Amino acid sequence: MKDFFAWLATAATLTFALPVAGGQNDPALPALLAQLRTAPTAEAAAPIEERIWRLWTISGVEEIDQLMAVGLNAMAASDVGLALAAFDEMVKRAPDFAEGWNKRATVHYMLGHYDESVADIEKTLELEPRHFGALSGLGLINLALDRDAAALEAFEAALKIHPHMAGADSTIRELRDKVKGKGI
Repeated sequence: MKDFFAWLATAATLTFALPVAGGQNDPALPALLAQLRTAPTAEAAAPIEERIWRLWTISGVEEIDQLMAVGLNAMAASDVGLALAAFDEMVKRAPDFAEGWNKRATVHYMLGHYDESVADIEKTLELEPRHFGALSGLGLINLALDRDAAALEAFEAALKIHPHMAGADSTIRELRDKVKGKGI
C-alpha cells in the first residue's frame, strides 16, 4: 500500500511542460487509455500514464492553466490553503474541466475534508469516467473511513482502467481478504 500512496502523491503534484491542448476531451486520450490498459508491464505503462496526466492537467485556456500551475506548485510546497484557493477559482471559472475538480478533491483529502473530496471526485468522474486517479482517491477516502467494501470497489474500478497502477494489486488483495473476513 505504501507504493500506492507514493504514486498518488507523485500524481497529485506533477508539473510538466504541457502541450497546447488537453483535458479530458483531448483526441489523443482514448488511444492512450487503450495503450495503458494493454501495457505489458508497469515499466511500459509509466510513460503512457505520464502522458495521460499531462493531457488531463492542461485545459488549453491560459488563465486556467496558470491557476493549475499555482495550485500544483502550492501542493508541492505543502501550502494547501493556496492550493485550495487556486483550485476553487479554477472550478468556478472552468466547471467542465475535470482535472480542476480532481485536484481540488486531492486538497480536500489532504485536509481531511472527506465529504467535500467525494463531491469533487463525483464531479470529476461525471466529466471523465476513466479517471483512474479520482477512482483511487475515492478508494483512499473509503479506506480512511473504514469502508473496506467501497474502497475495494473503487480500487478495482481504477485497476480496470490502469492495470499496472503502483500498489493497487497489493491493496486490492489486502482489501479482498479483509472484506471476505468480515463476510461482506
